[in-house]
Amino acid sequence: MILSICFSSFCFLLSISLTFFISSLYFIINDLVYFIEWEILSLNSSSIVMTILLDWMSLLFMSFVLFISSMVIYYSDDYMHGDENLNRFIILVLMFVLSMMFLIISPNLISILLGWDGLGLVSYCLVIYYQNVKSYNAGMITALTNRVGDVALLLSIAWMLNYGSWNYIYYLEFMKNDYQMTIIAWMVVLAAMTKSAQIPFSSWLPAAMAAPTPVSALVHSSTLVTAGVYLLIRFNLLIMSTYLSKLLLLLSVLTMFMAGLGANYEYDLKKIIALSTLSQLGLMMSILSLGYAYLAFFHLLTHALFKALLFMCAGSIIHNMSNTQDIRMMGGLVQMMPLTCTCFNVANLALCGMPFLAGFYSKDLILEIVSMNSLNVLIYILYFLSTGLTVCYSMRLTYYSLTGPFNFSSLSSVSDCYWLMLKGMLGLLFLAISGGSMLSWLIIPTPEMICLPMWMKFMALIVSILGGLLGYEIFQFKISWNLSTLASFNLTSFLGSMWFMPTISTTYMNYIFMKMGYLVIKNVDQGWNEYFGAQMIFNITNNYSNLNTTFQYKNFKIYLVMFVLWMSLMFLLLLV
Repeated sequence: MILSICFSSFCFLLSISLTFFISSLYFIINDLVYFIEWEILSLNSSSIVMTILLDWMSLLFMSFVLFISSMVIYYSDDYMHGDENLNRFIILVLMFVLSMMFLIISPNLISILLGWDGLGLVSYCLVIYYQNVKSYNAGMITALTNRVGDVALLLSIAWMLNYGSWNYIYYLEFMKNDYQMTIIAWMVVLAAMTKSAQIPFSSWLPAAMAAPTPVSALVHSSTLVTAGVYLLIRFNLLIMSTYLSKLLLLLSVLTMFMAGLGANYEYDLKKIIALSTLSQLGLMMSILSLGYAYLAFFHLLTHALFKALLFMCAGSIIHNMSNTQDIRMMGGLVQMMPLTCTCFNVANLALCGMPFLAGFYSKDLILEIVSMNSLNVLIYILYFLSTGLTVCYSMRLTYYSLTGPFNFSSLSSVSDCYWLMLKGMLGLLFLAISGGSMLSWLIIPTPEMICLPMWMKFMALIVSILGGLLGYEIFQFKISWNLSTLASFNLTSFLGSMWFMPTISTTYMNYIFMKMGYLVIKNVDQGWNEYFGAQMIFNITNNYSNLNTTFQYKNFKIYLVMFVLWMSLMFLLLLV
């Protein structure tokens, strides 16, 4: 019996994931940190050393990444079934996971760059996988935006030459008190903001939805976009010592608010879930900028579980709906795809922070910690508005696709018939329900003391209920009704396009340079340069050639004139 590449990869990744998870439990219990140095090459006094940091955080994160990857690859066997290049796709996904592994276990900026650039390169290959114009454009904006972060990381590597080694983990305490070295903090934050798509680098994240859905499930849960958050968790000590944390807090909260608003005006199923990822990344970054690195890590892991499940359910729906992604074309799917819709609802409720699902334990704790901090009113309001907007777009999505009236495309024969996809989803469903409580026992061994007045304690619940009602009431849809969103088209286009950020990131960024290039080509290369250069040389050469040709014709009159001129010249020379 020949095993398929999907099944063998699934078994391999799942076994390593379980090994890492058990190891992380051992490390947590015994409070261990292993720092491994492997000397690859030693030449005279120079040596190339690969350093590996193994602590509970890196092992736990790796186990989650590998578990989600194994489920995604198992799911891909059905989803990518008709693809002739399935082996190439799976190998690209495995390379993606390997790059993330490099990033997680590296306490060294050079090896971090290896994983960082690996993620960027492989993500480009996966975004352009379907090879159409939309995919190429999406891949280009993804790659070029991430290059900004790569350059920032390279500059921080150059600045680390001021120290004795690139192992940043040795110098964080020293750099914290060295005011000249805040440049490293600035560069690292810039790199993390590009990778995790914070304002003003947000436009690439929804564009990257051009990739196949299994890739989206992997990218948006535990790899590419979480790389920036993980880097800042490691550098948290350095960032908290500068005023940079205040700027990061403002930008991340604005990102969270912008993504929440944008998702309420979006009709593409995958883009709605992508914008919800952007909102959650803003939440992670904001709590990180307040100094709660473990809490950000906790939310990073719980978010990975339900977001991967959400994307896999969306992929199953798209697959069953003959590749339709517009939620207005769906409706009443709960009757035709009950198992997929159950998983979808569980993941959606976990995203909203439904009590005792995975997202509740981290999200509720984050909001209560924020309420206990001495923040200004703007940040507080934006936090809770964003929470309400999350429930708002989740309810809207549920209404349009799962429970609403039958729409045109949903009348086709749709059913839960892809068993491999369902098994992959059910593998994540268990953790999307119980993962939050399990992780809260592991990561937060002592209970947090939350002391809040009654109205602040209930604030998260109140905004969630209000957001849900708003999402249901405003976006009710029937063919004969005018949508309320179209009544104010200018506002809708502004909010729905992420505050015009994709336009600013593409057209306005390259318009001036493209225009300058066009003018240079027309006026210099094809204009004056052509006139005074090649064309003038051609014309002069052509004229002289014609003259020479005229003289060389066997014409008796020309020969006679030339003879007379030659004799006259000789006579003049003799007289002189």
